Amino acid sequence: MRKNIKLTAGIAATAAVALGLTACGTSSDPSSTKDSAGSADKPLVVAASPTPHADILNFVKDNLAEKAGLKLEVKEFTDYVLPNTATQSGQVDANFFQHKPYLDDFNKKNKTTIVPVVNVHLEPLGLYSKSLNSVKDIKAGQTIAVPNDTTNEGRSLHLLAENGLITLKDGVGTDAKLSDITDKKGLEFKELEAATVPRALNDVDAAVINGNYAIEAKLSPAKDALVLEKAEGNPYANFLAVKEGNEKDARVQKLAKLLNSPEVKKYIEDTYKGSVIPAFGAAQ
Repeated sequence: MRKNIKLTAGIAATAAVALGLTACGTSSDPSSTKDSAGSADKPLVVAASPTPHADILNFVKDNLAEKAGLKLEVKEFTDYVLPNTATQSGQVDANFFQHKPYLDDFNKKNKTTIVPVVNVHLEPLGLYSKSLNSVKDIKAGQTIAVPNDTTNEGRSLHLLAENGLITLKDGVGTDAKLSDITDKKGLEFKELEAATVPRALNDVDAAVINGNYAIEAKLSPAKDALVLEKAEGNPYANFLAVKEGNEKDARVQKLAKLLNSPEVKKYIEDTYKGSVIPAFGAAQ
């Protein structure tokens, strides 16, 4: 089993200002972008969520990086704050764990300057239940757990609305909140940190769970979800990201190319069988 690399006290201190956030592109090309002198021979250190992000990166490390002349180091993080604060501070070179709506919200709230480099995959958000077999079984008086962070709660509410379980205000965007529900249809809602939602499945009638956390909880989004997000037109592709100004780092460019390679596309399709979907090539 791969060991998690311990977080430093410095990273934790940097993250203090960002507590309260939780998560699951195109590249920017500012004039200040440059390849750091002497960095080409150093390992590229990438912060990542364990599944599937670190798994994908380790596939690249073990099978593709050496031939491409890339030294890759993967650090696993189990929250959605530290990867960005560590990237901003320079304690890691890049991260791979988030989607654009989450990053936009994070940058705005924390005055960080993280930018996407290349889309890699989509983890469809799904509605799960231990006691119900169909979305049609969900009735008034039952309780649904949803992630409590800005972007994933909005994403969850849109999934529920698209499947007729609630009605949202006209025109509400990706930052929809419980207060934007105009008709709950008798349902109750429990807001929880995204990472803890799978553990609440036994205590609620149904729960909306991020794809990566569903996989970690031994759920198969493609098989076990009552309903699942559609891939087409989905804005929640997960991407490789760096601090603004580091997009042209030769190591970052090598990794970006490898993450969009046919080999990685095949690895994602063969390994996750629809629970994680490539967000490039034919799937983009």
